[in-house]
Amino acid sequence: MKNIRALETFEKLAGSYAEKIDYKPHNAFYDRPNTLSLLPEVKGKLVLDAGCGPGKYAEILLSKGAMVVGVDLSPKMIQEAIKRNGANGEFRVWDLTQPLDFANEKFDIVVCPLVLDYIYNWNPTLKEFNRILKPHGTFIFSITHPFFDFTYFRSSNYFKVEKVSATWKGFGEPVEVESFRRSLMDCISPLVENGFIVNKILEPLPTKEFEQYDPRHYKELNEFPSFLCIKATKKGP
Repeated sequence: MKNIRALETFEKLAGSYAEKIDYKPHNAFYDRPNTLSLLPEVKGKLVLDAGCGPGKYAEILLSKGAMVVGVDLSPKMIQEAIKRNGANGEFRVWDLTQPLDFANEKFDIVVCPLVLDYIYNWNPTLKEFNRILKPHGTFIFSITHPFFDFTYFRSSNYFKVEKVSATWKGFGEPVEVESFRRSLMDCISPLVENGFIVNKILEPLPTKEFEQYDPRHYKELNEFPSFLCIKATKKGP
């Protein structure tokens, strides 16, 4: 089933998201530095930026000598990614709930920052990531921390995968964003079941720059995590 609601949401957000991605604190000084810290050497490696948004991760990876293919559900996000990166990299519209049209064992690394929260069933997507990765290839992703979601949405059943909704006010006009809250078990088990070994789980801390833009959340994030970053490796012979 195609991810229609997520498509509608990120089509609305694309322009303002692209304008603010370089300095919006939760992205620039919390998610990105921590997720990127899990990367191996990328120079000369082929990387799939899965859910590339406006192409900021791709820009950084390209600057480090990687070859990058970026895919995103939103055509407007892909336009922003091309605008940011020019002829560098390859960018195309793709729904990650659908089978990927890449050859087996094509990529060295898959990076998927803050995307899986919008997918209900991770298994088909992770199976595809495993298929296109080379043996011992690296999969790195970030998500909203399961404990944060459980608390924020005041859920009554921690073990239930449930649709939740929040109003984003940081990108101009408020936008209602739907995602899926799940337990930590339901974040880790699909990795193992789809051929990955979990190497590292990082509960990130904000960088010092975060404090300049948002002192209140800087303090909160130093006391309780909002995101979770995970590094996994495809099993190989």
